[in-house]
Amino acid sequence: MAHGSRLVDLVHARIEEFLAERTSILRSISPDLEPLDAFSKRFLSGGKRFRALFCYWGWHAVGQNGFDPFESDAERDRFPVISAASALEVFHAAALVHDDIIDNSDTRRGSPAAHRLFGSLHGESGWAGGSEDFGRASAILLGDLLLGWSDELLDEGLATLADRHAARVARAEFNRMRTEVMAGQYLDILEERAWLTQPDSEQRARAERVIVFKSAKYSIEAPLAIGGAIAGATATQLAALRDFGLPLGIAYQLRDDLLGVFGDPEVTGKPSGDDLREGKRTMLVAIARERLATGQRRLLDELLGDPGLDAEQVRMLQRTITDCGAVDEVERLIADNLARATAVLADAPFGREARAELGSLAKAVTRRSS
Repeated sequence: MAHGSRLVDLVHARIEEFLAERTSILRSISPDLEPLDAFSKRFLSGGKRFRALFCYWGWHAVGQNGFDPFESDAERDRFPVISAASALEVFHAAALVHDDIIDNSDTRRGSPAAHRLFGSLHGESGWAGGSEDFGRASAILLGDLLLGWSDELLDEGLATLADRHAARVARAEFNRMRTEVMAGQYLDILEERAWLTQPDSEQRARAERVIVFKSAKYSIEAPLAIGGAIAGATATQLAALRDFGLPLGIAYQLRDDLLGVFGDPEVTGKPSGDDLREGKRTMLVAIARERLATGQRRLLDELLGDPGLDAEQVRMLQRTITDCGAVDEVERLIADNLARATAVLADAPFGREARAELGSLAKAVTRRSS
């Protein structure tokens, strides 16, 4: 990805500029709001910026052939898409804050999750009431604040776009993404609680539905479409971006499902087997349940979702899932979806440089270790 690091720098600078403006409002209200300032910056300081990258190259793919987007005099032209890419990162941070509350996760990227940070602040300060309640309530508010800021950041960029039709289409894409990911999040928590009432034959399809709406569209398809819309993409170009983005997004989440069960905590920043303790009803689990004998399936069902699983129980479940062939099947699904996505690039109506960058990104998001 030739321009990847430069693009990440531009997005990081735009987020820092935006946060400086918004957190100055917090400081003007009360010094007691300093934790919202500090924690918002903390949760926006890192990450791989995949959503920002896909947004940017969706824009470049359809609107910037022969144009060097990193020339200094191109700043005005790229401001709308850099702002949109940054807005996606702020939205993602909000989603992670809320997701960690929903999943009762203690860590995020190897550090305490937002609700744990606020809980620790409560305990260290000697305030009244329970630290856990304060931490959860404060983190919900932080996530809400970040959600609002993502809208403001997007609108600041779109306001400078000369093509008002393109601005409206981009805003509509962002709005649709927001609805879809919230729907996908609800379906995810529903599956964790309602799976016993669903026929075994439907569990794979239901798990895939969660993948599509909670992750695949939001992580890759929507950022590509938003970037393309800002560039004034035709219906054909938007369709090509979607045809590339959706299977790639599915492959991306399938890789994440494997990491959630088998990932190295030193790399992922999450305890090994965290998805097993949280009871995630992923495609990996659905496939394993299809393949396991009755006794093994019953044991998996009994242990999955137990927050007290010890290291040996996690290793036993990992072996069970591997030995039944579920891991190999998920790897095949990743490879198949990656192949579907990259095949689109061969004939897509995109610039040559953008096709190369999108191909490199496709490999990066499906072969990552964290």
